[in-house]
Amino acid sequence: MAVKKVVASLQKGAGKTFSKVIRMVKSEKTGAYKFVEEIIPNEAVTDYFKSK
Repeated sequence: MAVKKVVASLQKGAGKTFSKVIRMVKSEKTGAYKFVEEIIPNEAVTDYFKSK
């Protein structure tokens, strides 16, 4: 599984910062790759990539 790093920072009121993360996931059925995008808090980025 290949992993792309954080590509954008997003600001949402009260100074909270979020990041948009994009993972490349290989389909077990077809073998093709697809991209999965999520917006998560900056503090969770490291754990997000470690757990996937």
